[in-house]
Parts: sequence; structure tokens; C-alpha cells
Amino acid sequence: MDCMNKLQVVVGDAMIGMHGDGFSYLFSVTRVGMESLVRDGKEWLYRAPLPTFWRALTDNDRGSGFGVKSGMWLAADCFIRKTSVTAAIDGVSVAVPMAPANNACNGAVEAKQAEVTYTYETITVPATTVTVAYEVYAGGDIHVRVRYTGKKGLPQLPVFGMRFVMPTCADRYRYEGLSGETYPDRMAGGIPGVYEVEGLPVTPYMVPQDCGMHMQTKWVEVYRSSVLNNVCTKKQQTGLCFRAEDGKDIAFACLPYTAPELENATHHEELPPPRRTVLTVLGAVRGVGGIDSWGTDVEPAYHISAEEDIVYGFWIGGTMQEAQE
Repeated sequence: MDCMNKLQVVVGDAMIGMHGDGFSYLFSVTRVGMESLVRDGKEWLYRAPLPTFWRALTDNDRGSGFGVKSGMWLAADCFIRKTSVTAAIDGVSVAVPMAPANNACNGAVEAKQAEVTYTYETITVPATTVTVAYEVYAGGDIHVRVRYTGKKGLPQLPVFGMRFVMPTCADRYRYEGLSGETYPDRMAGGIPGVYEVEGLPVTPYMVPQDCGMHMQTKWVEVYRSSVLNNVCTKKQQTGLCFRAEDGKDIAFACLPYTAPELENATHHEELPPPRRTVLTVLGAVRGVGGIDSWGTDVEPAYHISAEEDIVYGFWIGGTMQEAQE
């Protein structure tokens, strides 16, 4: 293999490291997920990515009592238990926990592909599971495969996907999808195209609520120039791309707040100062309704059943511009 086709894998007692030309990733064995995603010298993770089940309530959600019916998903969004981790290098399983077997993976291991899979259990009643598999390839691309296991007796889901919290606020994001803010039952006015959004705008509804959703997305690129490293004086804007699997779509929202932060504010001045980028990459989104905002539920076609499996995937890698260079 030449240099561009090598993936260096280091297996420690608590971490699995993967690095190559321009990238370095760390996957925790003892904690809840991926700990570090560095590309071109910039860290993209403030916290480990985790499954997300909640979007902040809208006016219509409040009017229809959806929060009372499905409130346990808010708790599941805040707290989740990792139950197992598995790993493989070029399709060959690696024992976890690893010592002393990990002595064979001391940094000299070169591979074309390596995979780490986390299994989580929700704190819902009844509980169910989510698996998240990260497949890392020699060029640095990450294929993320997510599976939610449906469970009889669970209430409807607001959303399902993955939440990525980035260390600093994004300068802008670009995406290919529908124009404007769209939801499954609010897409008729969306025009397909490539769009760019400056900053991380929060729609100024009278009461803060879910906003900024984008449906039928092919890819989204997030660009940041600020870092948490106080020594860094040179500001250079770099991007990270999240793209749908071939022939499929994803939904996303890119905001400076998590769903609970939006949920806790009754006025915009009560929101905390924006410090992070919160990107949710979603495989399922509930409609917003809004037929009368006084009690009418979302149309059944736009519900998300928590009793059925949800499976989707996406890729993480360099921006479209980088791929063309």
C-alpha cells in the first residue's frame, strides 16, 4: 500500500486510535463513544457524538400535549447507557477489553479499514437499544451506520439521529437540499439547490422552539475558523462534510443550542450565549402540524413510530471543494 492507502491503527487499554494523512480519530473503549475527530489539525468534537431522540417542542406540540405523551424521550436524549463496544481491523475482530491482546497493535498496524461499534440502551420504559458503527477508511472517510431497535409500548419519537457538538460556533454552513426551513409536512415550498447560511441563526419565534430543520439533504458542510486552543493565533476556516449514502437523503439542523437548552428558555434573552455548534444528522423527523396549534395532532403520515426499527447511515469527510482539488 502507498502512503495514501494506509490507515494506522493503535489499540490501547482505553482508546482505539486511527490516523492517516491529515486526520486523527480516537474511539473510547471505556466511555460512551468517539472522543476526538481531528482533520487538518482542527478538533471537531466537544463531546462524544450520541444518539438523539428529542427536538424542542413547537407551539403545536405544546397545544396537542405531545410533550406529555412522549416526554420520556427528552430524558433518553439527556441520559443514555453504553452497554458494549466491539472493534475490527480489516474485518478481523479485536478483543475488547484488549489487554494484553492489544500489544499486537502498537502503532505498526496498517489497515485499509477499521470499525468500532457502540451499543446503547435507552432509559425509556420499556428500554430499547441503538447501535452506532463507525467504519474508518484509509483516506480518512468515516461511514456511520445507525440502527434503532423498535420496541412495543414506546411512545412516538420526535426525531431520531445523531448529535454532534463542536467546540466552537460555526462561521457558516452549506448544504444541498431544500431551501429554507423544512419539515416532513412543510416541504412544498422548498426548492432543491445548493444553499449557504451565515452563522448559526435561530428562528425568532416568540417562544424559543425547534427550528432550522432541513429535509431531503444530500450533504451539509460546516465551516469553522475559531478553536479552543488559546495558543492558536492564525484563524483559518476549515470545513467538515456530512453526506448521505448514495441514492438516499438525510435531514439536519445546525444550531448553537441543544434541544434541552431551547426547551428551557421561554424568551430568547434567556438562551445562553452561543458557544458551540450543535449539528444533528437525522434519519427520521416528526412533522410539526400547525393545523390550528390548539390541540390537533400531526397528521399520522408524519408520525415516527418508536415500535418500528429505524436504520440509516451517512459519511463524514472532507468538503466537496476539497474533493475537487
